[in-house]
Amino acid sequence: MYNNIDSVIREAREHFDRSIEHLQRELSKIRTGKANASILEGVLVEYYGSPVPINQVANVTATDSRTITIQPWERKIIADIERSIFEANLGVTPQNDGEVIRLSIPPLTEERRKDLVKQAKALAEETRVGVRNERHKILDLIKKEVKNGYAEDAGKRLEGKVQDLVNEYNDKVQQILDVKEKDIMTI
Repeated sequence: MYNNIDSVIREAREHFDRSIEHLQRELSKIRTGKANASILEGVLVEYYGSPVPINQVANVTATDSRTITIQPWERKIIADIERSIFEANLGVTPQNDGEVIRLSIPPLTEERRKDLVKQAKALAEETRVGVRNERHKILDLIKKEVKNGYAEDAGKRLEGKVQDLVNEYNDKVQQILDVKEKDIMTI
Protein backbone atom coordinates (compact mmCIF):
# COMPACT_ATOMS: atom_id res chain seq x y z
CA MET A 1 0.00 0.00 0.00
CA TYR A 2 2.50 2.60 1.18
CA ASN A 3 4.86 2.13 -1.79
CA ASN A 4 1.93 2.61 -4.13
CA ILE A 5 1.10 5.96 -2.53
CA ASP A 6 4.75 7.06 -2.57
CA SER A 7 4.99 6.25 -6.26
CA VAL A 8 1.77 8.16 -6.93
CA ILE A 9 3.15 11.24 -5.15
CA ARG A 10 6.41 10.92 -7.10
CA GLU A 11 4.41 10.66 -10.33
CA ALA A 12 2.35 13.69 -9.29
CA ARG A 13 5.54 15.71 -8.76
CA GLU A 14 6.70 14.67 -12.26
CA HIS A 15 3.29 15.60 -13.68
CA PHE A 16 3.46 18.99 -11.95
CA ASP A 17 6.98 19.56 -13.32
CA ARG A 18 5.78 18.78 -16.84
CA SER A 19 2.87 21.18 -16.33
CA ILE A 20 5.27 23.95 -15.33
CA GLU A 21 7.50 23.24 -18.35
CA HIS A 22 4.46 23.34 -20.63
CA LEU A 23 3.37 26.66 -19.12
CA GLN A 24 6.82 28.14 -19.69
CA ARG A 25 6.85 26.96 -23.32
CA GLU A 26 3.40 28.41 -23.97
CA LEU A 27 4.24 31.71 -22.27
CA SER A 28 7.41 32.01 -24.35
CA LYS A 29 5.20 32.08 -27.45
CA ILE A 30 3.37 35.18 -26.22
CA ARG A 31 5.29 38.04 -27.72
CA THR A 32 6.18 40.95 -25.55
CA GLY A 33 6.96 43.57 -28.17
CA LYS A 34 10.57 42.43 -28.26
CA ALA A 35 11.95 40.20 -31.01
CA ASN A 36 12.23 36.62 -29.81
CA ALA A 37 12.80 33.66 -32.12
CA SER A 38 10.52 31.51 -29.94
CA ILE A 39 7.40 33.10 -31.49
CA LEU A 40 8.18 30.97 -34.56
CA GLU A 41 8.33 27.67 -32.64
CA GLY A 42 4.92 26.44 -33.73
CA VAL A 43 5.39 27.44 -37.40
CA LEU A 44 5.71 24.48 -39.75
CA VAL A 45 7.10 24.78 -43.29
CA GLU A 46 6.23 22.41 -46.14
CA TYR A 47 9.60 20.88 -47.02
CA TYR A 48 9.74 18.09 -49.61
CA GLY A 49 6.14 17.17 -48.84
CA SER A 50 6.47 17.11 -45.06
CA PRO A 51 5.65 19.77 -42.48
CA VAL A 52 8.90 20.65 -40.71
CA PRO A 53 9.58 23.19 -37.90
CA ILE A 54 10.98 26.41 -39.34
CA ASN A 55 14.19 26.14 -37.31
CA GLN A 56 15.02 22.89 -39.17
CA VAL A 57 15.06 24.56 -42.59
CA ALA A 58 16.47 27.97 -41.71
CA ASN A 59 18.61 29.85 -39.26
CA VAL A 60 16.30 31.97 -37.09
CA THR A 61 17.85 34.81 -35.09
CA ALA A 62 16.76 37.97 -33.33
CA THR A 63 19.12 40.52 -34.85
CA ASP A 64 17.94 43.33 -32.57
CA SER A 65 15.10 44.05 -30.17
CA ARG A 66 12.60 44.61 -33.02
CA THR A 67 13.78 42.31 -35.84
CA ILE A 68 13.86 38.56 -36.42
CA THR A 69 15.90 37.33 -39.38
CA ILE A 70 15.22 34.01 -41.08
CA GLN A 71 18.02 32.73 -43.32
CA PRO A 72 16.83 29.63 -45.24
CA TRP A 73 19.39 26.93 -45.90
CA GLU A 74 17.96 26.48 -49.40
CA ARG A 75 16.94 29.55 -51.38
CA LYS A 76 14.08 27.77 -53.14
CA ILE A 77 12.05 27.34 -49.92
CA ILE A 78 11.99 31.03 -49.02
CA ALA A 79 8.47 31.40 -50.49
CA ASP A 80 7.26 28.37 -48.47
CA ILE A 81 8.66 29.89 -45.28
CA GLU A 82 6.99 33.22 -46.04
CA ARG A 83 3.65 31.49 -46.71
CA SER A 84 3.91 29.51 -43.46
CA ILE A 85 4.50 32.71 -41.47
CA PHE A 86 1.44 34.33 -43.09
CA GLU A 87 -0.67 31.24 -42.32
CA ALA A 88 0.53 31.15 -38.70
CA ASN A 89 -1.16 34.54 -38.19
CA LEU A 90 1.52 35.88 -35.85
CA GLY A 91 0.54 39.50 -36.31
CA VAL A 92 3.72 40.35 -38.24
CA THR A 93 4.29 40.67 -41.97
CA PRO A 94 7.37 38.94 -43.39
CA GLN A 95 9.61 40.99 -45.66
CA ASN A 96 11.34 38.84 -48.26
CA ASP A 97 14.37 40.20 -50.13
CA GLY A 98 15.13 36.95 -51.97
CA GLU A 99 17.96 36.00 -49.57
CA VAL A 100 16.47 36.36 -46.09
CA ILE A 101 13.10 37.03 -44.50
CA ARG A 102 12.85 39.77 -41.91
CA LEU A 103 10.07 40.10 -39.38
CA SER A 104 9.72 43.56 -37.87
CA ILE A 105 8.02 43.31 -34.50
CA PRO A 106 5.77 46.34 -34.01
CA PRO A 107 5.57 47.94 -30.58
CA LEU A 108 2.55 46.79 -28.60
CA THR A 109 -0.32 49.10 -27.74
CA GLU A 110 -1.53 49.30 -24.15
CA GLU A 111 -4.73 47.48 -25.09
CA ARG A 112 -2.79 44.67 -26.79
CA ARG A 113 -0.52 44.35 -23.75
CA LYS A 114 -3.57 43.91 -21.52
CA ASP A 115 -4.93 41.24 -23.90
CA LEU A 116 -1.61 39.40 -23.77
CA VAL A 117 -1.65 39.52 -19.95
CA LYS A 118 -5.15 38.01 -20.03
CA GLN A 119 -3.82 35.26 -22.32
CA ALA A 120 -0.95 34.58 -19.94
CA LYS A 121 -3.32 34.44 -16.95
CA ALA A 122 -5.55 31.98 -18.81
CA LEU A 123 -2.56 29.72 -19.49
CA ALA A 124 -1.55 29.91 -15.82
CA GLU A 125 -5.09 29.03 -14.75
CA GLU A 126 -5.09 26.01 -17.09
CA THR A 127 -1.91 24.84 -15.37
CA ARG A 128 -3.47 25.33 -11.93
CA VAL A 129 -6.53 23.32 -13.01
CA GLY A 130 -4.25 20.49 -14.15
CA VAL A 131 -2.48 20.55 -10.77
CA ARG A 132 -5.83 20.46 -8.93
CA ASN A 133 -7.06 17.56 -11.07
CA GLU A 134 -3.93 15.59 -10.23
CA ARG A 135 -4.45 16.41 -6.54
CA HIS A 136 -8.00 15.01 -6.72
CA LYS A 137 -6.70 11.76 -8.23
CA ILE A 138 -4.15 11.38 -5.43
CA LEU A 139 -6.64 12.20 -2.67
CA ASP A 140 -9.07 9.65 -4.11
CA LEU A 141 -6.31 7.04 -4.07
CA ILE A 142 -5.42 7.87 -0.45
CA LYS A 143 -9.08 7.59 0.59
CA LYS A 144 -9.34 4.25 -1.21
CA GLU A 145 -6.22 2.99 0.59
CA VAL A 146 -7.60 4.15 3.96
CA LYS A 147 -10.77 2.17 3.25
CA ASN A 148 -8.59 -0.84 2.46
CA GLY A 149 -6.88 -0.70 5.85
CA TYR A 150 -4.23 2.02 5.58
CA ALA A 151 -3.96 4.01 8.83
CA GLU A 152 -6.33 6.96 8.83
CA ASP A 153 -3.92 9.35 10.58
CA ALA A 154 -1.18 8.41 8.10
CA GLY A 155 -3.67 9.08 5.30
CA LYS A 156 -4.38 12.54 6.72
CA ARG A 157 -0.63 13.26 6.88
CA LEU A 158 -0.28 12.21 3.23
CA GLU A 159 -3.18 14.44 2.28
CA GLY A 160 -1.36 17.30 4.00
CA LYS A 161 1.84 16.49 2.07
CA VAL A 162 -0.11 16.45 -1.18
CA GLN A 163 -1.68 19.81 -0.38
CA ASP A 164 1.74 21.26 0.48
CA LEU A 165 3.03 20.00 -2.88
CA VAL A 166 0.06 21.55 -4.69
CA ASN A 167 0.62 24.86 -2.89
CA GLU A 168 4.32 24.78 -3.84
CA TYR A 169 3.52 24.31 -7.53
CA ASN A 170 0.75 26.91 -7.50
CA ASP A 171 3.30 29.37 -6.07
CA LYS A 172 5.69 28.47 -8.91
CA VAL A 173 2.93 29.11 -11.45
CA GLN A 174 2.24 32.49 -9.87
CA GLN A 175 5.93 33.45 -9.91
CA ILE A 176 6.24 32.52 -13.59
CA LEU A 177 3.07 34.48 -14.37
CA ASP A 178 4.30 37.54 -12.46
CA VAL A 179 7.57 37.57 -14.40
CA LYS A 180 5.76 37.24 -17.75
CA GLU A 181 3.20 39.91 -16.83
CA LYS A 182 5.99 42.32 -15.89
CA ASP A 183 7.77 41.50 -19.16
CA ILE A 184 4.62 42.14 -21.21
CA MET A 185 3.73 45.40 -19.48
CA THR A 186 7.28 46.82 -19.67
CA ILE A 187 7.58 49.22 -22.57
